[in-house]
Amino acid sequence: MSAIRLLVLGAVRQHGRAHGYQVRNDLEFWGAHEWSNAKPGSIYHALKQMAKQGLLHAHEIAPSTAGGPPRTEYEITAAGNEAYYTLLREALVAYDQKMDVKSAAIGFVVDLPRQEAVALLKERIRRIEEWRAAVTEHYVPEGGPEPLGHIGEIMNLWVHTADAEAEWTRGLIGRIEAGSYTFAGEGDPFVGILAEDQENPYATGEYHPGDKR
Repeated sequence: MSAIRLLVLGAVRQHGRAHGYQVRNDLEFWGAHEWSNAKPGSIYHALKQMAKQGLLHAHEIAPSTAGGPPRTEYEITAAGNEAYYTLLREALVAYDQKMDVKSAAIGFVVDLPRQEAVALLKERIRRIEEWRAAVTEHYVPEGGPEPLGHIGEIMNLWVHTADAEAEWTRGLIGRIEAGSYTFAGEGDPFVGILAEDQENPYATGEYHPGDKR
C-alpha cells in the first residue's frame, strides 16, 4: 500500500474541497514530507491520477485576481470515500506496513467510530503476535542472536521491533478506551488542517510548478 493515496484522500476529505497547494501545505504541516513519500511531485501526481480514477472530482475555478491559470480544486467522491476507509482499515490492521503507512493510519484513526478503531487495533496486535510466533519457531530471543551468527541480529531486530509496536498499540488502545480523543460521531473533531491564509511554520519552501495549479 502507498501512503500517499491515504494521505491525499484524507487531506482532501478534511477540507471538503481543496486545491493541490492546500493539500501539499497540510501534509508538510503534519511533517509527512519527513516520514513518507509525500513530496510535491508525488502529491500533485496522486491528485491527478485519483481524479482520473473517479476517486476525486476536479473543479476548475476562476484564476485569482493576481492573474495566472485557473486553479483546480479537488473534492472526494463516493468512490473515493469508500477507497479512503478501505485504505485506512487495512493500514490499521496490517503489521507488515512501512512506517509511513502506519503513521498515516494513526493520523486518521479518529475518522472511525471509537469501538471500531479499538477492534482494528486489537486485530493488529493479534497479527503481530501471530507473526512473532512464526518467527520464534526458528529463533529463540532468550537465547540471544549469537547462535545464528551476525545474521541473528536481523531476527533480533525484528522481534524487538514487533514487541515494541505491540506494547505501544496496547497503550493506544488503553487511552482510546479511557476516552481520549474525539472519534467519528462524538462531536467536533480535532482540526488538523490549515486555513487558506494561515502560515505554515513547517513549510519546506521548496518551489514546485504544481503549486499554482
